[in-house]
Amino acid sequence: MGMALSHTHPGAQEGQPVTVLGLESSCDDSAAAIVRLHGDGRAEVLAERVINQNSDHAPFGGVVPEIAARSHAERMDHLAREVMEEARLEFGALDAIAATAGPGLIGGVMAALMTAKGLAIGAGKPLIAVNHLEGHALSPRLVEPLPFPWLLLLVSGGHTQLVSVEGVGQMTRLGSTIDDAAGEAFDKSAKVLGLGFPGGPALEKLAAEATDPSRFPLPRMLAHDKSCNFSFAGLKTAVKRSYDAVEAPTDANRADLAAAAQAAIAAHLAERTGRALDLYAAHNPQARVLVAAGGVAANTAVRKALIREAETRGFRTLFPPLKYCTDNAAMIALAGAERFRLGISDDLDVPARARWPLDSGAASDDPLLGSGKKGPKA
Repeated sequence: MGMALSHTHPGAQEGQPVTVLGLESSCDDSAAAIVRLHGDGRAEVLAERVINQNSDHAPFGGVVPEIAARSHAERMDHLAREVMEEARLEFGALDAIAATAGPGLIGGVMAALMTAKGLAIGAGKPLIAVNHLEGHALSPRLVEPLPFPWLLLLVSGGHTQLVSVEGVGQMTRLGSTIDDAAGEAFDKSAKVLGLGFPGGPALEKLAAEATDPSRFPLPRMLAHDKSCNFSFAGLKTAVKRSYDAVEAPTDANRADLAAAAQAAIAAHLAERTGRALDLYAAHNPQARVLVAAGGVAANTAVRKALIREAETRGFRTLFPPLKYCTDNAAMIALAGAERFRLGISDDLDVPARARWPLDSGAASDDPLLGSGKKGPKA
């Protein structure tokens, strides 16, 4: 079956609020939220729920897709009912029902999307299939009615890319990882050091105890590459080799290596973002806003490094609140509301997608990022 296309409808009348139920299950967080997008662009979160699966995946040191999918399937309809009850709304009061349709772990993506399809049919409401990455891209508008455009650094466990956000459905990719995401580098480094899952917060906590981070020199990734792309695979290997070379690992050794790994990740993110800021500013001299979203954007060292790069170029740095940096359904509901307002909705046969680039053209044209039967990766 081919890809079902989005189609248009009259949309919301100008100035009228739009109320949307959003569902999210792309990785290991099950989430539901109701967002009301007011006529002046202000977003109001009426209710939200997020259930993580950290305890389910901790014994394995990472997310197990089959466990995640089963957990999502058991929870999604309950979460939808809970947020509707919290918001004191009937389904008839909704304008549309939105769900993540990709990218992500396909079994998980299907849980939210199939639940949303059933609810849309039962309530007679439009279905809106949301790109999870666009949810992150639009997430700062949950906090303030930020005008387009802005430069986005999306940095999480599964994605690391720089995108010019010009409007709803209008994204231009400036750079992406050619191998692993920054969040994976955090998690794998944490695993080497014997830390728990999720590894990023654990590694940051251990790094705060370091006394000499410089004792473990780690490589500078893509040192001679002039693009805005990222690479983290070599760093993971270097962390493991450094740790294996320590004759008698101590808490001090582990803390110093954690700090070195964190500093290397932050520096690489900041360096490539700086290049993207220069490129972006050349085309958008007045729109000087850098948004950093995704779970890794919560890391203090990463934030400080990004703020330094932005300030030297006259950019304001905006970080969505922590609960909207990590996976959540409020951003999915908001993206759905933004699309509904423009008169965009989807057919009920829209499929779940493991891959779904924000900028399909750039992703398809870049041989470094790779492609396959499911489409371009980035």
